[in-house]
Amino acid sequence: MNIGEVAQQSGLPAKTIRYYEDIGLISPQRSENGYRAFRERDLHKLAFIGRARALGFTIEDCRTLLALYQNDHRESGQVKALAEQHLVAIDDKIAQLRSMRATLSHLVHCCAGDHRPDCPILDDLAGSDLHRGDA
Repeated sequence: MNIGEVAQQSGLPAKTIRYYEDIGLISPQRSENGYRAFRERDLHKLAFIGRARALGFTIEDCRTLLALYQNDHRESGQVKALAEQHLVAIDDKIAQLRSMRATLSHLVHCCAGDHRPDCPILDDLAGSDLHRGDA
């Protein structure tokens, strides 16, 4: 298969596939003219990586997950530990986003949004210890 076919079947852009090759996640064969020749297992790896990336795993996590997937002697505990670490990171990010949302929601509520120059959103962004115009 060529890169266009693999891109279509995997749902990944060709640019991403080339990047994954550059960093060693996949190693397609090369034909005599230098074109990439993807095998079914390359497509399977790309689908695997695509799914892992969609779940927010980092490139290095994907590298680890691929290695574990290909290791018949792996322990599921290793996979679970990696997934649990990622879940904690997701929960932390959700907490940060909720905090950001609450702060921004409060500021939007406090802003009159009228013709006057007073704006609690800008005042907050400027910081409480800064004075208007000093920035």
